[in-house]
Amino acid sequence: MSLAATSTVRLGLGENRLQFTLLVIVNVCVGGLVGLERTTVPLIGARTFGLTSDLAVFSFIIAFGLTKALTNLAAGALTARYRRKQLLVAGWLLGVPVPFALAWAPSWGWIVAANVLLGVNQGLTWSMTVNMKIDLVGPARRGLATGLNEAAGYTAVGATALFTGYLATAHGLRPAPELIGVVFVAAGLALSLVVRDTAAHVALELAQHTQPPPTRQDTGLRATFAHTSWHDRSLRGASQAGLVNNLNDGLTWGVFPLLFTDHGLGIAAVGLIKGLYPILWGLGQIPTGHLADRIGRKPLIVTGMFVQAGGFVLALVLLSRPLAAGLLSAVALGLGTAMVYPALIASVSDHAHPSRRANALGTYRFWRDIGYAAGALVAGVLADSFGLNATVVAAAVLTAASGLLAAGWITERHVDGPR
Repeated sequence: MSLAATSTVRLGLGENRLQFTLLVIVNVCVGGLVGLERTTVPLIGARTFGLTSDLAVFSFIIAFGLTKALTNLAAGALTARYRRKQLLVAGWLLGVPVPFALAWAPSWGWIVAANVLLGVNQGLTWSMTVNMKIDLVGPARRGLATGLNEAAGYTAVGATALFTGYLATAHGLRPAPELIGVVFVAAGLALSLVVRDTAAHVALELAQHTQPPPTRQDTGLRATFAHTSWHDRSLRGASQAGLVNNLNDGLTWGVFPLLFTDHGLGIAAVGLIKGLYPILWGLGQIPTGHLADRIGRKPLIVTGMFVQAGGFVLALVLLSRPLAAGLLSAVALGLGTAMVYPALIASVSDHAHPSRRANALGTYRFWRDIGYAAGALVAGVLADSFGLNATVVAAAVLTAASGLLAAGWITERHVDGPR
């Protein structure tokens, strides 16, 4: 697209507030759809379908994580052939069957299959909303843009997890809690049809960028995957931190409902714990995203990983009082993740040229969301072999080690425009 074609386009949050706001609401729907599963689905596996193996129960998270990770990776490459809006709408269309399958699945295999569709839905819709917001605001406000995007999504995850816990207490594990997903799918699809594509904003930033673009070969998925995953130390540090961060989420997704119900809590109390974690994770990203633009990305990333490690320690130390243990660990995990999440995405954006940013973000999000599958797999194997408590200890150790790696590998990079 020529510079003349972008003459009426401006970068900035205020300049694009209507489109930005629409995309925020779309991501509320994205988060709400995945929030359906946070409280009830592990209990459906154990109670409704009689699964006795923790690994079998966590298989739906493995299916979700693998599919979402691969879709994130493909989404970056697909932006070279399709508009972001087209991919956003496609993601919603693929998500239409999910709430119905969760509500009335006749066997556990249907739940796993629904999570394959959910993974594709989340990979396309969440990837496109974050890319489109970054496109709109330009380089100087990436931290705030990603913070607002993730805040909208994860606050919706938490609110939905909390609400489904109370619905399950009043009406049973199925179908009432899952059918609120129909509202999220309908609203998300309708708004995605209205929102405008951001190709002109990408063209404008490319025209204004001070660094020369890499060669055509360097912007491809294969080269960008290698560059982001290993060659660039900062991108490597961000990728491993993202993986461990979502490993924590995948692990708590499966383990916490079983751990705390084993210690006497009811479904509503578990819903409160599972809701508080992503709500704090979501709302906390508004100030931490802004802070990442002010003080840099690395301090928030490293500190946030250690705060999360502390959250797992609290869960075990206070387990004799399970509600206090669950709530305090949820607070630490939520605040620690809020520090890490927008700073990691902004750091990847800082180190990636605009011409290959979509592939770099896709690669980072691939490694980050592989963490869901890794967390569920590690949790299932450790829980079956050593118990749920040992699984929580392993998560604390891995998270602290990831924080040390991030401290050694990630560097700050000044971006075009004032912080």
